[in-house]
Amino acid sequence: MDTQAFSLPARPAPAIRIRPSRNEDLGAITAIYGHHVRHGTASFELEPPGVEEMRRRRVEILMRRLPYLVAEDADGAILGYAYAGAYRPRAAYGNTVENSIYARHDAVGRGIGTRLLAELIARCEALGLRQMVAVVGDSANLASVRLHQALGFRVVGTLHAVGRKHGRWLDSVLLQRPLGRGEATAPLGEG
Repeated sequence: MDTQAFSLPARPAPAIRIRPSRNEDLGAITAIYGHHVRHGTASFELEPPGVEEMRRRRVEILMRRLPYLVAEDADGAILGYAYAGAYRPRAAYGNTVENSIYARHDAVGRGIGTRLLAELIARCEALGLRQMVAVVGDSANLASVRLHQALGFRVVGTLHAVGRKHGRWLDSVLLQRPLGRGEATAPLGEG
C-alpha cells in the first residue's frame, strides 16, 4: 500500500469531517486514486483500477475489521481517503498494519492528510494494534515523509530503485510508528 504526497497544512481545514467510508463513496475514492496512479509516483500501479476492483479492495479491508475512512467537506464532497490494511499475510504480523492515504489532487495542502492519518492512528490504537508501517512511493515524495514524521513515524529504511514508472526508477521509503503500547507488552489474549 502506498501513501500520497501531502503538504503540511498551510491553512485550516474548516468543515472537514472524517468518517467511515460508505459504498456510495467508491466513485470519488476511485477517481482520487485513479488521478494519482496516472499522474503521480506514490502508487506503483500503472493502470488505475475501476470501481469494482476498488470495491473488492475495500471489502477486504472491512472484513478484517480495519478502518477505511474518508474526509468530506460541508457539501459532502470526498476530499481524501485513508485505510489500514494488513502489513503482511503471515499470522505473526497480525498486530501490524500498513496505511494508505490519498487526497484529491485539488485539495492538497488543506490538512486533509494530517487529519485522516491522525484519525486512522487513533482507530487502529483503539483496536489494540501495535505497529503501523508506511511505504511511501518515491523518495522525492518529501511531503508524505514529513506528514508521517509529524505524526510520530520514523524512517526505518529506503528500498532503492524498486519500481519504475513515468520513465524513471523509484525508491520506497519505509516508516514505522508504534501504536498504543507498541512492543512494551504482549497483545491482549496472548500469554
